[in-house]
Amino acid sequence: MSEELTDVPAVPPAPGAEDYLALDFVNSAIALPGGQFVDLLGTAGATNQWLTGHGLAPPDAGVQETCATRLRSLREHIRALFVAHVGGLPASPEAVSALNHALSRAPTAALLLWDEKSGPYRAAPCPTHEILDHALAALAANAADLLTGPDADRLTKCGSSPCNRHLLRHGRRHWCSTRCGDRARAARAYARRTEPQPD
Repeated sequence: MSEELTDVPAVPPAPGAEDYLALDFVNSAIALPGGQFVDLLGTAGATNQWLTGHGLAPPDAGVQETCATRLRSLREHIRALFVAHVGGLPASPEAVSALNHALSRAPTAALLLWDEKSGPYRAAPCPTHEILDHALAALAANAADLLTGPDADRLTKCGSSPCNRHLLRHGRRHWCSTRCGDRARAARAYARRTEPQPD
């Protein structure tokens, strides 16, 4: 039986997540104020729930911890690629390799199969044991599309500490949510009130 995520604070999707599933994937590890951290892929059950909620697996996929670990690993590699892109830094070869490996895991064409009685036929290669490979490939492809597409220049990191989420910038907005924007404005106001005044 899968574990339900009941004590996770409601955090709205970051701008752009409706267009790029990879943003929602990278943002599934959330740093919150007060040193709190929420991982929506923290357990096998939670991972199955996240995949199901995003149309990447059926509810009864039976995701195991090894599968959740593979997803968390890809998430960190994609996060590293996003951080490098936003910062104008070279990408980690390990992160690029991990993304390409995930891209190559799922066949894109229906396979030729052979039944002893009825002969050859084509079938989509998606039995239950391959669900994870298809999910990894879909997430990797979406991340690659974002990094190489017309929205790549809009990718940014939330400007409110300690938030670690990424978003697609709209105008001057650099926050992933109203909550983060309010926190950043409050921090700036506090800094102005507490800075020493000249005599």
